[in-house]
Amino acid sequence: MKIEDFKNKKVTIFGLGVLGGGVGAAEFFARAGAKVTVTDIKKEEELKESVKKLKKYKINFVLGKHRKEDFINTDIVIKGPGIPNNSPYLRIAKANKIKIDTDVGIFFELCKNPIIGVTGSKGKSTTAAILYEVLKKKYKNTLLGGNIGVSVLSLIPKIKKDSILVLELSSWQLEGLLPHKKSPHIAIITNIFPEHLNRYKNFEDYIEAKKIIFKFQKKDDYLILNENLKEYSSSAKSKIIYYDGNPNKVAEIVGAIYKVKPKDIQKAIKDFKGLQGRLEFLREVDGVMFFNDTCATHPEATIYSLEKLKKEYVDSDIILIAGGQDKNLDFSRFNEIVPQKVKQLILLPGDIEEKIKVKFIKVNDMKEAVKKAKEIATKGDIVLLSPAAASFNLFKNEFDRGEKFKEAVNEI
Repeated sequence: MKIEDFKNKKVTIFGLGVLGGGVGAAEFFARAGAKVTVTDIKKEEELKESVKKLKKYKINFVLGKHRKEDFINTDIVIKGPGIPNNSPYLRIAKANKIKIDTDVGIFFELCKNPIIGVTGSKGKSTTAAILYEVLKKKYKNTLLGGNIGVSVLSLIPKIKKDSILVLELSSWQLEGLLPHKKSPHIAIITNIFPEHLNRYKNFEDYIEAKKIIFKFQKKDDYLILNENLKEYSSSAKSKIIYYDGNPNKVAEIVGAIYKVKPKDIQKAIKDFKGLQGRLEFLREVDGVMFFNDTCATHPEATIYSLEKLKKEYVDSDIILIAGGQDKNLDFSRFNEIVPQKVKQLILLPGDIEEKIKVKFIKVNDMKEAVKKAKEIATKGDIVLLSPAAASFNLFKNEFDRGEKFKEAVNEI
């Protein structure tokens, strides 16, 4: 496959979204000379930032609805990660023998440079970001993209001869590699626990999606696997290295594979400040510390953050702000751990409320949640936003939720 193959082809981008993936795909195909139609069920007002980025290209926008003809009168449909596999519009495309692909699938066909792929239910963004910082110490043209908020196709023009690609890959993005029978040269799985069960039939299906990251690896490739996941490696054909779940350890392993100096690896790890929305320290007000962990969109991620904070701040009590939309997940461990680790639970609106079996204070919005948390907190306490749920009932996405939390904290 070559970029020139898309010249004058009719391409339907199915799902523009607000996080950059759809924008990157639309821009890539427009620059390749394709005739691009972008369709999204969201209206233009909701997508105005994404639309604005594409104004300089000749693109046909169909927003607030989908039309059958855009899935029939086209050469290829590029499926966004948020589109369910059972979408009726994908069925229309299949019935009309229209090729369906993803930005990740096409990227793996076009990219001839080494690709490091990172997946997992928790910690994949942080792991990918640390790897990027480590590899940049020796390979200046290292690039970072994928589920971390940078479209993979937007990286194509930036790839140099010595570039190494570090990609965070969600289970949905990994599914896009199946038709291409491709896996990264180095595959990393941070952990796997029940997630996105509103999109998968069961936990086993979700696990199978994650395993695509090493499914097509060859004997000269590497699989770096959390030691808790040894049972999943039986079908791997690559070199397997187990680690203890610490992202710094992954950085050391990959740095050694690529012959980065040990002192440079340690400097990159030491200088790494963490990522926005992942146990991100915001500020201290009257001796109360505020942490933004908006990217914890499932109960196990929230439990992980509670345990980490309690280990680091032994004498601090935690006021937890959680709540939002359920993804058909099990909250039994959440209900067991929260009373042990949390002074007070404050719950934002959403249907996870039905699964919460511990005492909580219910609020209407983020501003009220922060105000209530500040009233309850005493000097030395921690106020933690770690929702354990999806955000779409109240916010555009988890990053918007984090921004609203920051705004409310800054207004105190």
